[in-house]
Amino acid sequence: MAVVFQHDKRSGLTYAYESVSFWDKKKKQSRAKRTLLGRVDPETKEIIPTDGRGKRRGKLQAIVKQGTRRFYGATYLLDQIGRKLGVEDDLKRCFPNSYKQILSIAYFLILEDSSPLFRFEKWHKLHNHPFGQNIPSQRSSELFAAIDQEDRHKFFRLQSSRRAEKEFWVYDTTSISSYSEQLKQVKRGHNKEHDLLSQFNLAMVFGEQSMLPFYYRKMAGNITDVTTVKNLIAQLSALDIAKVKLVMDRGFYSAANVNKLLQEHVKFLMASKMSLKFIQHNLKPIYDDFRSFEHYHEGHKVYAHTVQSSWEYTQERPSKKDVVKSQKRLYIHYYFNITRAAEQEQKFDSRLHALREELVSGNYVEQHQQLYDKYFTVKTTPKRGTQVEVKTDTVAREKRCLGFFALISNETMTAIEALDLYRNKDVIEKAFGNLKERLNMRRALVSSEESLEGKLFVEFVALIYLSELQKRMRQGKLFEQHTLQGVLDELDLVECIQPPGKRLQSAEVTSKQSKLYTDLGVKPPASL
Repeated sequence: MAVVFQHDKRSGLTYAYESVSFWDKKKKQSRAKRTLLGRVDPETKEIIPTDGRGKRRGKLQAIVKQGTRRFYGATYLLDQIGRKLGVEDDLKRCFPNSYKQILSIAYFLILEDSSPLFRFEKWHKLHNHPFGQNIPSQRSSELFAAIDQEDRHKFFRLQSSRRAEKEFWVYDTTSISSYSEQLKQVKRGHNKEHDLLSQFNLAMVFGEQSMLPFYYRKMAGNITDVTTVKNLIAQLSALDIAKVKLVMDRGFYSAANVNKLLQEHVKFLMASKMSLKFIQHNLKPIYDDFRSFEHYHEGHKVYAHTVQSSWEYTQERPSKKDVVKSQKRLYIHYYFNITRAAEQEQKFDSRLHALREELVSGNYVEQHQQLYDKYFTVKTTPKRGTQVEVKTDTVAREKRCLGFFALISNETMTAIEALDLYRNKDVIEKAFGNLKERLNMRRALVSSEESLEGKLFVEFVALIYLSELQKRMRQGKLFEQHTLQGVLDELDLVECIQPPGKRLQSAEVTSKQSKLYTDLGVKPPASL
Protein backbone atom coordinates (compact mmCIF):
# COMPACT_ATOMS: atom_id res chain seq x y z
CA MET A 1 0.00 0.00 0.00
CA ALA A 2 1.24 3.50 -0.87
CA VAL A 3 -0.05 7.05 -1.18
CA VAL A 4 0.20 8.49 -4.69
CA PHE A 5 -0.65 11.94 -6.03
CA GLN A 6 -2.32 12.97 -9.27
CA HIS A 7 -2.83 16.49 -10.61
CA ASP A 8 -6.15 17.32 -12.33
CA LYS A 9 -5.44 19.82 -15.13
CA ARG A 10 -9.10 20.84 -15.48
CA SER A 11 -9.64 21.82 -11.86
CA GLY A 12 -6.03 22.62 -10.98
CA LEU A 13 -6.29 20.42 -7.88
CA THR A 14 -3.96 17.62 -6.78
CA TYR A 15 -5.58 14.54 -5.25
CA ALA A 16 -4.12 11.84 -3.02
CA TYR A 17 -4.98 8.18 -3.53
CA GLU A 18 -4.38 5.03 -1.56
CA SER A 19 -2.71 2.58 -3.96
CA VAL A 20 -2.77 -1.15 -3.25
CA SER A 21 -0.76 -3.40 -5.56
CA PHE A 22 -1.87 -6.86 -6.65
CA TRP A 23 -0.88 -9.44 -9.27
CA ASP A 24 -3.19 -9.82 -12.30
CA LYS A 25 -3.01 -13.53 -13.19
CA LYS A 26 -4.70 -13.08 -16.57
CA LYS A 27 -2.47 -10.26 -17.80
CA LYS A 28 0.54 -11.64 -15.88
CA GLN A 29 1.64 -8.26 -14.60
CA SER A 30 1.42 -6.19 -11.46
CA ARG A 31 -1.59 -3.87 -11.16
CA ALA A 32 -2.73 -1.27 -8.65
CA LYS A 33 -6.12 -0.43 -7.17
CA ARG A 34 -6.53 3.21 -6.15
CA THR A 35 -8.93 4.70 -3.63
CA LEU A 36 -9.38 8.46 -3.22
CA LEU A 37 -8.21 9.87 0.11
CA GLY A 38 -8.59 13.59 -0.46
CA ARG A 39 -7.16 16.69 -2.09
CA VAL A 40 -3.74 18.20 -1.36
CA ASP A 41 -3.58 21.72 0.07
CA PRO A 42 -1.34 23.71 -2.35
CA GLU A 43 0.31 25.68 0.49
CA THR A 44 0.63 23.27 3.42
CA LYS A 45 0.76 20.12 1.22
CA GLU A 46 -1.59 18.54 3.78
CA ILE A 47 -4.03 15.90 2.54
CA ILE A 48 -7.57 17.17 3.20
CA PRO A 49 -10.24 14.41 3.16
CA THR A 50 -13.03 15.09 0.68
CA ASP A 51 -16.51 15.96 1.95
CA GLY A 52 -18.71 13.08 3.09
CA ARG A 53 -15.79 10.71 3.57
CA GLY A 54 -15.37 10.71 7.30
CA LYS A 55 -14.63 7.01 7.23
CA ARG A 56 -11.68 7.67 4.99
CA ARG A 57 -10.31 10.32 7.36
CA GLY A 58 -9.49 7.74 10.02
CA LYS A 59 -7.73 5.49 7.51
CA LEU A 60 -5.78 8.45 6.12
CA GLN A 61 -4.60 9.46 9.58
CA ALA A 62 -3.52 5.86 10.20
CA ILE A 63 -1.46 5.84 6.99
CA VAL A 64 0.19 9.18 7.77
CA LYS A 65 0.94 8.03 11.30
CA GLN A 66 2.32 4.74 10.01
CA GLY A 67 4.74 6.47 7.67
CA THR A 68 5.59 6.51 3.98
CA ARG A 69 5.11 3.27 2.03
CA ARG A 70 6.85 2.65 -1.26
CA PHE A 71 7.71 -0.27 -3.52
CA TYR A 72 11.03 -1.63 -2.41
CA GLY A 73 11.65 -5.24 -3.39
CA ALA A 74 13.28 -4.77 -6.81
CA THR A 75 15.46 -1.82 -5.78
CA TYR A 76 16.51 -3.80 -2.70
CA LEU A 77 17.65 -6.59 -5.04
CA LEU A 78 19.75 -4.13 -7.06
CA ASP A 79 21.19 -2.67 -3.84
CA GLN A 80 22.46 -6.11 -2.84
CA ILE A 81 23.90 -6.84 -6.31
CA GLY A 82 25.69 -3.48 -6.41
CA ARG A 83 27.28 -4.03 -3.01
CA LYS A 84 28.37 -7.55 -3.92
CA LEU A 85 30.04 -6.35 -7.16
CA GLY A 86 31.55 -3.29 -5.52
CA VAL A 87 29.77 -1.00 -7.98
CA GLU A 88 28.25 1.17 -5.26
CA ASP A 89 31.59 1.55 -3.44
CA ASP A 90 33.48 2.34 -6.66
CA LEU A 91 30.91 4.92 -7.73
CA LYS A 92 31.07 6.53 -4.29
CA ARG A 93 34.87 6.83 -4.56
CA CYS A 94 34.70 8.31 -8.07
CA PHE A 95 31.55 10.44 -7.75
CA PRO A 96 31.09 11.22 -4.03
CA ASN A 97 28.55 13.98 -4.66
CA SER A 98 26.43 12.31 -7.33
CA TYR A 99 26.76 8.53 -7.02
CA LYS A 100 23.26 8.18 -5.56
CA GLN A 101 21.73 10.02 -8.52
CA ILE A 102 23.69 7.79 -10.91
CA LEU A 103 22.42 4.68 -9.14
CA SER A 104 18.81 5.88 -9.06
CA ILE A 105 18.76 6.59 -12.79
CA ALA A 106 20.44 3.23 -13.47
CA TYR A 107 17.76 1.48 -11.35
CA PHE A 108 15.03 3.31 -13.25
CA LEU A 109 16.47 2.24 -16.62
CA ILE A 110 16.55 -1.40 -15.51
CA LEU A 111 13.15 -1.60 -13.83
CA GLU A 112 11.14 0.58 -16.21
CA ASP A 113 11.74 -1.33 -19.44
CA SER A 114 12.49 1.11 -22.33
CA SER A 115 10.89 4.06 -20.51
CA PRO A 116 12.19 7.58 -21.28
CA LEU A 117 13.76 9.56 -18.44
CA PHE A 118 10.96 12.12 -18.24
CA ARG A 119 8.89 9.41 -16.50
CA PHE A 120 11.39 9.26 -13.63
CA GLU A 121 9.21 11.55 -11.47
CA LYS A 122 6.28 9.13 -11.50
CA TRP A 123 8.58 6.17 -10.75
CA HIS A 124 10.24 8.11 -7.90
CA LYS A 125 6.92 8.73 -6.14
CA LEU A 126 6.21 4.99 -6.02
CA HIS A 127 9.65 3.53 -5.30
CA ASN A 128 12.35 3.61 -2.71
CA HIS A 129 15.69 4.31 -4.43
CA PRO A 130 19.22 5.46 -3.46
CA PHE A 131 18.79 9.19 -4.12
CA GLY A 132 15.29 9.31 -2.62
CA GLN A 133 14.34 12.50 -4.50
CA ASN A 134 13.00 13.38 -7.91
CA ILE A 135 15.52 14.00 -10.72
CA PRO A 136 13.84 16.27 -13.32
CA SER A 137 15.03 16.19 -16.93
CA GLN A 138 17.10 19.35 -16.49
CA ARG A 139 18.84 17.91 -13.40
CA SER A 140 19.60 14.64 -15.20
CA SER A 141 21.14 16.58 -18.11
CA GLU A 142 23.30 18.52 -15.65
CA LEU A 143 24.30 15.25 -13.96
CA PHE A 144 25.34 13.71 -17.29
CA ALA A 145 27.38 16.77 -18.26
CA ALA A 146 29.23 16.71 -14.91
CA ILE A 147 30.54 13.13 -15.34
CA ASP A 148 34.05 13.74 -16.65
CA GLN A 149 36.51 11.40 -18.35
CA GLU A 150 39.02 11.20 -15.51
CA ASP A 151 36.41 9.97 -13.04
CA ARG A 152 35.00 7.51 -15.57
CA HIS A 153 38.46 6.01 -16.13
CA LYS A 154 39.01 5.80 -12.38
CA PHE A 155 35.80 3.76 -12.17
CA PHE A 156 37.00 1.47 -15.00
CA ARG A 157 40.26 0.85 -13.15
CA LEU A 158 38.49 0.05 -9.89
CA GLN A 159 36.05 -2.31 -11.58
CA SER A 160 38.72 -4.06 -13.65
CA SER A 161 40.75 -4.77 -10.49
CA ARG A 162 37.78 -6.77 -9.17
CA ARG A 163 37.65 -9.11 -12.18
CA ALA A 164 39.36 -12.48 -12.56
CA GLU A 165 42.96 -11.87 -13.64
CA LYS A 166 43.15 -14.96 -15.85
CA GLU A 167 39.91 -14.54 -17.77
CA PHE A 168 39.65 -13.59 -21.42
CA TRP A 169 38.04 -10.29 -22.39
CA VAL A 170 35.47 -10.34 -25.20
CA TYR A 171 35.88 -7.28 -27.41
CA ASP A 172 33.32 -6.04 -29.92
CA THR A 173 31.69 -2.89 -31.29
CA THR A 174 28.19 -1.76 -32.17
CA SER A 175 26.67 1.27 -33.85
CA ILE A 176 24.20 3.67 -32.19
CA SER A 177 22.18 5.97 -34.42
CA SER A 178 21.57 9.65 -33.76
CA TYR A 179 19.48 12.45 -35.24
CA SER A 180 21.87 15.07 -33.93
CA GLU A 181 24.03 17.14 -36.27
CA GLN A 182 25.92 18.74 -33.36
CA LEU A 183 27.78 15.66 -32.10
CA LYS A 184 31.29 15.50 -33.58
CA GLN A 185 31.59 11.72 -33.76
CA VAL A 186 28.21 11.14 -35.40
CA LYS A 187 29.17 10.13 -38.94
CA ARG A 188 27.93 8.07 -41.83
CA GLY A 189 29.33 4.54 -41.61
CA HIS A 190 28.59 0.84 -41.81
CA ASN A 191 25.54 0.44 -39.58
CA LYS A 192 25.35 -3.09 -38.17
CA GLU A 193 21.56 -2.86 -37.95
CA HIS A 194 21.17 -1.34 -41.42
CA ASP A 195 19.79 1.91 -40.01
CA LEU A 196 19.95 4.80 -42.49
CA LEU A 197 20.78 7.44 -39.87
CA SER A 198 24.24 8.73 -39.04
CA GLN A 199 25.87 7.03 -36.07
CA PHE A 200 28.66 6.78 -33.57
CA ASN A 201 30.32 3.49 -32.69
CA LEU A 202 30.57 2.01 -29.23
CA ALA A 203 33.36 -0.44 -28.33
CA MET A 204 33.02 -2.57 -25.21
CA VAL A 205 35.11 -5.10 -23.29
CA PHE A 206 33.29 -7.90 -21.48
CA GLY A 207 34.63 -10.54 -19.07
CA GLU A 208 34.20 -14.04 -20.51
CA GLN A 209 33.95 -15.68 -17.07
CA SER A 210 32.45 -12.87 -15.00
CA MET A 211 30.06 -12.09 -17.90
CA LEU A 212 30.26 -8.43 -16.88
CA PRO A 213 31.38 -5.34 -18.80
CA PHE A 214 34.21 -3.31 -17.36
CA TYR A 215 35.21 -0.86 -20.08
CA TYR A 216 33.77 0.97 -23.09
CA ARG A 217 34.71 3.84 -25.36
CA LYS A 218 32.89 5.93 -27.94
CA MET A 219 34.27 6.33 -31.47
CA ALA A 220 33.36 8.10 -34.69
CA GLY A 221 30.71 6.37 -36.78
CA ASN A 222 32.99 5.93 -39.79
CA ILE A 223 35.68 3.99 -37.88
CA THR A 224 35.96 0.34 -38.96
CA ASP A 225 36.43 -2.52 -36.49
CA VAL A 226 39.82 -3.54 -37.80
CA THR A 227 41.36 -0.12 -37.04
CA THR A 228 40.32 -0.08 -33.35
CA VAL A 229 42.56 -2.78 -31.90
CA LYS A 230 45.71 -0.66 -31.62
CA ASN A 231 43.89 2.06 -29.64
CA LEU A 232 42.18 -0.55 -27.46
CA ILE A 233 45.55 -1.97 -26.39
CA ALA A 234 46.77 1.53 -25.56
CA GLN A 235 43.62 2.30 -23.55
CA LEU A 236 43.85 -0.93 -21.53
CA SER A 237 47.51 -0.20 -20.83
CA ALA A 238 46.55 3.26 -19.57
CA LEU A 239 44.10 1.61 -17.18
CA ASP A 240 46.99 -0.39 -15.66
CA ILE A 241 45.43 -3.68 -16.73
CA ALA A 242 48.02 -6.45 -16.90
CA LYS A 243 47.84 -9.85 -18.62
CA VAL A 244 45.25 -8.82 -21.18
CA LYS A 245 43.50 -11.64 -23.08
CA LEU A 246 41.12 -10.77 -25.90
CA VAL A 247 38.47 -12.70 -27.85
CA MET A 248 37.51 -11.09 -31.17
CA ASP A 249 35.54 -11.97 -34.30
CA ARG A 250 37.06 -11.94 -37.78
CA GLY A 251 36.11 -8.32 -38.39
CA PHE A 252 39.16 -7.40 -36.28
CA TYR A 253 41.58 -9.58 -38.22
CA SER A 254 44.50 -7.98 -40.05
CA ALA A 255 48.19 -8.78 -40.21
CA ALA A 256 48.93 -5.42 -38.56
CA ASN A 257 46.61 -6.24 -35.63
CA VAL A 258 48.14 -9.68 -35.09
CA ASN A 259 51.61 -8.11 -35.14
CA LYS A 260 50.54 -5.47 -32.62
CA LEU A 261 48.98 -8.03 -30.29
CA LEU A 262 52.15 -10.12 -30.41
CA GLN A 263 54.34 -7.05 -29.92
CA GLU A 264 52.43 -6.05 -26.76
CA HIS A 265 52.38 -9.66 -25.46
CA VAL A 266 48.59 -9.70 -25.49
CA LYS A 267 47.03 -13.16 -25.48
CA PHE A 268 44.25 -13.44 -28.05
CA LEU A 269 41.73 -15.73 -29.72
CA MET A 270 40.46 -14.43 -33.05
CA ALA A 271 38.27 -15.75 -35.85
CA SER A 272 39.95 -15.83 -39.25
CA LYS A 273 38.84 -16.03 -42.87
CA MET A 274 39.32 -19.42 -44.54
CA SER A 275 40.47 -17.68 -47.73
CA LEU A 276 43.76 -16.51 -46.17
CA LYS A 277 46.83 -18.17 -47.67
CA PHE A 278 48.41 -19.28 -44.39
CA ILE A 279 45.07 -20.74 -43.25
CA GLN A 280 44.76 -22.70 -46.50
CA HIS A 281 48.40 -23.78 -46.40
CA ASN A 282 48.16 -25.28 -42.90
CA LEU A 283 44.89 -27.04 -43.70
CA LYS A 284 46.27 -29.02 -46.66
CA PRO A 285 48.29 -31.64 -44.69
CA ILE A 286 45.30 -32.59 -42.49
CA TYR A 287 42.47 -32.10 -45.00
CA ASP A 288 42.03 -35.71 -46.16
CA ASP A 289 41.84 -37.17 -42.64
CA PHE A 290 40.02 -34.24 -41.07
CA ARG A 291 36.63 -35.98 -40.87
CA SER A 292 37.93 -39.07 -39.11
CA PHE A 293 36.01 -40.18 -36.02
CA GLU A 294 38.70 -39.25 -33.47
CA HIS A 295 38.31 -35.59 -34.45
CA TYR A 296 34.52 -35.52 -33.96
CA HIS A 297 32.97 -33.69 -31.01
CA GLU A 298 29.37 -34.62 -30.25
CA GLY A 299 28.58 -31.59 -28.09
CA HIS A 300 29.32 -29.04 -30.80
CA LYS A 301 28.53 -31.38 -33.73
CA VAL A 302 31.83 -30.53 -35.41
CA TYR A 303 35.11 -32.13 -36.43
CA ALA A 304 37.97 -30.23 -34.80
CA HIS A 305 41.74 -30.18 -35.22
CA THR A 306 44.54 -27.92 -33.93
CA VAL A 307 47.71 -27.13 -35.85
CA GLN A 308 50.77 -25.47 -34.36
CA SER A 309 52.11 -23.04 -36.92
CA SER A 310 54.31 -19.96 -37.07
CA TRP A 311 53.53 -16.34 -37.83
CA GLU A 312 55.74 -14.14 -39.99
CA TYR A 313 56.12 -11.40 -37.39
CA THR A 314 57.23 -7.92 -38.44
CA GLN A 315 57.75 -4.80 -36.35
CA GLU A 316 58.69 -1.41 -37.69
CA ARG A 317 61.08 0.59 -35.50
CA PRO A 318 60.91 4.24 -36.61
CA SER A 319 63.64 5.32 -34.19
CA LYS A 320 66.12 2.88 -35.72
CA LYS A 321 64.60 3.10 -39.19
CA ASP A 322 64.46 -0.66 -39.61
CA VAL A 323 62.03 -3.58 -39.55
CA VAL A 324 62.39 -6.53 -37.18
CA LYS A 325 61.30 -9.89 -38.59
CA SER A 326 60.96 -13.17 -36.74
CA GLN A 327 58.86 -16.31 -36.38
CA LYS A 328 56.20 -16.34 -33.65
CA ARG A 329 54.33 -19.41 -32.53
CA LEU A 330 50.65 -19.44 -33.48
CA TYR A 331 47.92 -22.04 -33.09
CA ILE A 332 45.25 -22.55 -35.75
CA HIS A 333 42.05 -24.32 -34.65
CA TYR A 334 40.08 -25.75 -37.59
CA TYR A 335 36.45 -26.87 -37.48
CA PHE A 336 34.16 -28.60 -39.97
CA ASN A 337 30.37 -28.77 -39.70
CA ILE A 338 28.56 -31.14 -42.11
CA THR A 339 25.21 -29.35 -41.87
CA ARG A 340 26.82 -25.99 -42.45
CA ALA A 341 28.76 -27.39 -45.43
CA ALA A 342 25.58 -28.68 -47.10
CA GLU A 343 23.78 -25.37 -46.59
CA GLN A 344 26.73 -23.37 -47.92
CA GLU A 345 27.13 -25.62 -50.97
CA GLN A 346 23.46 -25.33 -51.90
CA LYS A 347 23.61 -21.55 -51.49
CA PHE A 348 26.82 -21.41 -53.52
CA ASP A 349 25.36 -23.48 -56.39
CA SER A 350 22.17 -21.39 -56.42
CA ARG A 351 24.30 -18.26 -56.66
CA LEU A 352 26.30 -19.72 -59.57
CA HIS A 353 23.10 -20.70 -61.34
CA ALA A 354 21.71 -17.16 -61.04
CA LEU A 355 24.96 -15.65 -62.33
CA ARG A 356 25.04 -18.04 -65.28
CA GLU A 357 21.43 -17.18 -66.19
CA GLU A 358 22.35 -13.49 -66.22
CA LEU A 359 25.18 -14.18 -68.69
CA VAL A 360 23.18 -16.49 -70.95
CA SER A 361 20.18 -14.13 -71.13
CA GLY A 362 22.34 -11.06 -71.62
CA ASN A 363 20.91 -9.41 -68.51
CA TYR A 364 24.29 -8.36 -67.15
CA VAL A 365 24.55 -6.75 -63.72
CA GLU A 366 27.50 -4.37 -63.55
CA GLN A 367 28.17 -5.10 -59.88
CA HIS A 368 28.55 -8.83 -60.72
CA GLN A 369 31.34 -8.42 -63.30
CA GLN A 370 34.05 -9.55 -60.91
CA LEU A 371 32.09 -12.74 -60.13
CA TYR A 372 31.49 -13.38 -63.86
CA ASP A 373 35.23 -13.20 -64.50
CA LYS A 374 36.06 -15.37 -61.50
CA TYR A 375 33.71 -18.30 -62.13
CA PHE A 376 32.90 -18.33 -65.88
CA THR A 377 34.43 -18.31 -69.31
CA VAL A 378 32.19 -16.56 -71.84
CA LYS A 379 32.55 -17.12 -75.60
CA THR A 380 30.37 -15.52 -78.27
CA THR A 381 30.31 -16.67 -81.94
CA PRO A 382 27.97 -15.69 -84.80
CA LYS A 383 26.85 -19.29 -85.28
CA ARG A 384 26.55 -20.63 -81.70
CA GLY A 385 25.81 -17.36 -79.91
CA THR A 386 26.88 -16.89 -76.28
CA GLN A 387 28.42 -19.94 -74.61
CA VAL A 388 29.02 -19.87 -70.84
CA GLU A 389 31.34 -22.41 -69.24
CA VAL A 390 32.00 -22.81 -65.53
CA LYS A 391 35.62 -22.70 -64.37
CA THR A 392 35.52 -26.09 -62.66
CA ASP A 393 38.94 -25.77 -60.99
CA THR A 394 38.00 -22.44 -59.41
CA VAL A 395 34.64 -23.76 -58.21
CA ALA A 396 36.29 -26.89 -56.78
CA ARG A 397 38.75 -24.75 -54.81
CA GLU A 398 35.90 -22.63 -53.44
CA LYS A 399 33.89 -25.67 -52.40
CA ARG A 400 36.88 -27.28 -50.75
CA CYS A 401 36.55 -25.04 -47.67
CA LEU A 402 32.76 -24.95 -47.39
CA GLY A 403 31.68 -25.94 -43.88
CA PHE A 404 35.08 -25.02 -42.42
CA PHE A 405 35.89 -22.16 -40.07
CA ALA A 406 39.06 -21.30 -38.19
CA LEU A 407 40.25 -19.57 -35.01
CA ILE A 408 43.82 -18.40 -34.39
CA SER A 409 45.48 -17.93 -31.01
CA ASN A 410 48.84 -17.44 -29.33
CA GLU A 411 47.56 -19.18 -26.19
CA THR A 412 47.93 -22.95 -25.74
CA MET A 413 44.52 -24.64 -25.64
CA THR A 414 42.62 -27.46 -27.35
CA ALA A 415 40.35 -26.82 -30.32
CA ILE A 416 37.24 -27.47 -28.21
CA GLU A 417 38.45 -25.18 -25.41
CA ALA A 418 38.98 -22.47 -28.01
CA LEU A 419 35.52 -23.03 -29.50
CA ASP A 420 33.84 -22.91 -26.07
CA LEU A 421 35.67 -19.67 -25.34
CA TYR A 422 34.79 -18.11 -28.68
CA ARG A 423 31.11 -19.04 -28.54
CA ASN A 424 30.81 -17.44 -25.12
CA LYS A 425 31.38 -14.10 -26.84
CA ASP A 426 27.64 -13.94 -27.55
CA VAL A 427 27.45 -12.47 -24.03
CA ILE A 428 28.55 -9.13 -25.49
CA GLU A 429 26.04 -9.35 -28.34
CA LYS A 430 23.28 -9.84 -25.78
CA ALA A 431 24.69 -6.91 -23.80
CA PHE A 432 24.44 -4.65 -26.85
CA GLY A 433 20.84 -5.81 -27.25
CA ASN A 434 20.11 -4.94 -23.61
CA LEU A 435 21.75 -1.54 -24.04
CA LYS A 436 19.65 -0.65 -27.07
CA GLU A 437 16.34 -2.24 -26.20
CA ARG A 438 15.81 -2.51 -22.46
CA LEU A 439 17.98 0.45 -21.53
CA ASN A 440 16.51 2.59 -24.33
CA MET A 441 19.78 3.48 -26.10
CA ARG A 442 18.85 2.64 -29.69
CA ARG A 443 18.85 6.38 -30.41
CA ALA A 444 21.17 8.89 -28.72
CA LEU A 445 18.59 11.50 -27.74
CA VAL A 446 21.06 14.15 -26.52
CA SER A 447 22.42 17.26 -28.19
CA SER A 448 25.79 17.86 -26.51
CA GLU A 449 29.00 15.85 -26.28
CA GLU A 450 29.13 16.16 -22.47
CA SER A 451 25.55 14.90 -22.01
CA LEU A 452 26.16 11.99 -24.38
CA GLU A 453 29.32 10.92 -22.55
CA GLY A 454 27.57 11.10 -19.17
CA LYS A 455 24.45 9.30 -20.35
CA LEU A 456 26.55 6.52 -21.87
CA PHE A 457 28.31 6.07 -18.54
CA VAL A 458 25.04 5.79 -16.58
CA GLU A 459 23.73 3.33 -19.19
CA PHE A 460 26.96 1.37 -18.76
CA VAL A 461 26.46 1.22 -14.97
CA ALA A 462 22.92 -0.05 -15.55
CA LEU A 463 24.30 -2.66 -17.94
CA ILE A 464 26.61 -4.04 -15.22
CA TYR A 465 23.61 -4.61 -12.94
CA LEU A 466 21.47 -6.05 -15.73
CA SER A 467 24.23 -8.43 -16.87
CA GLU A 468 24.78 -9.72 -13.33
CA LEU A 469 21.04 -10.14 -12.82
CA GLN A 470 20.68 -12.19 -16.01
CA LYS A 471 23.72 -14.30 -15.08
CA ARG A 472 22.17 -15.09 -11.71
CA MET A 473 18.87 -16.01 -13.37
CA ARG A 474 20.69 -18.45 -15.66
CA GLN A 475 22.62 -19.94 -12.74
CA GLY A 476 19.40 -20.32 -10.72
CA LYS A 477 17.60 -21.75 -13.79
CA LEU A 478 14.93 -19.10 -13.39
CA PHE A 479 14.57 -18.58 -17.14
CA GLU A 480 12.93 -22.02 -17.34
CA GLN A 481 9.78 -20.65 -15.66
CA HIS A 482 10.18 -16.86 -15.57
CA THR A 483 11.07 -13.87 -17.69
CA LEU A 484 13.37 -11.17 -16.40
CA GLN A 485 10.50 -8.67 -16.35
CA GLY A 486 8.27 -11.18 -14.56
CA VAL A 487 10.83 -11.62 -11.76
CA LEU A 488 11.33 -7.87 -11.37
CA ASP A 489 7.56 -7.25 -11.34
CA GLU A 490 7.03 -9.90 -8.67
CA LEU A 491 9.77 -8.53 -6.42
CA ASP A 492 8.66 -4.95 -7.05
CA LEU A 493 5.45 -5.73 -5.12
CA VAL A 494 7.42 -5.92 -1.87
CA GLU A 495 6.91 -2.64 -0.01
CA CYS A 496 8.87 -0.79 2.62
CA ILE A 497 7.65 1.47 5.38
CA GLN A 498 9.45 4.60 6.59
CA PRO A 499 7.94 5.56 9.97
CA PRO A 500 8.62 9.21 10.90
CA GLY A 501 12.00 9.46 12.59
CA LYS A 502 12.72 5.73 12.32
CA ARG A 503 14.75 3.45 10.05
CA LEU A 504 13.34 1.83 6.93
CA GLN A 505 11.36 -1.35 7.50
CA SER A 506 10.48 -4.06 4.98
CA ALA A 507 6.86 -5.10 4.63
CA GLU A 508 5.76 -8.72 4.27
CA VAL A 509 7.51 -11.03 1.76
CA THR A 510 5.59 -13.97 0.29
CA SER A 511 7.09 -17.44 0.05
CA LYS A 512 7.29 -17.07 -3.76
CA GLN A 513 9.17 -13.79 -3.45
CA SER A 514 11.47 -15.24 -0.79
CA LYS A 515 12.36 -18.17 -3.10
CA LEU A 516 13.13 -15.77 -5.96
CA TYR A 517 15.52 -13.82 -3.76
CA THR A 518 17.21 -17.04 -2.65
CA ASP A 519 17.51 -18.35 -6.22
CA LEU A 520 19.13 -15.04 -7.16
CA GLY A 521 21.67 -15.40 -4.36
CA VAL A 522 20.23 -12.59 -2.22
CA LYS A 523 19.01 -12.72 1.37
CA PRO A 524 15.27 -11.81 1.44
CA PRO A 525 14.58 -8.42 3.10
CA ALA A 526 12.12 -9.93 5.58
CA SER A 527 14.97 -11.86 7.18
CA LEU A 528 17.12 -8.79 7.89
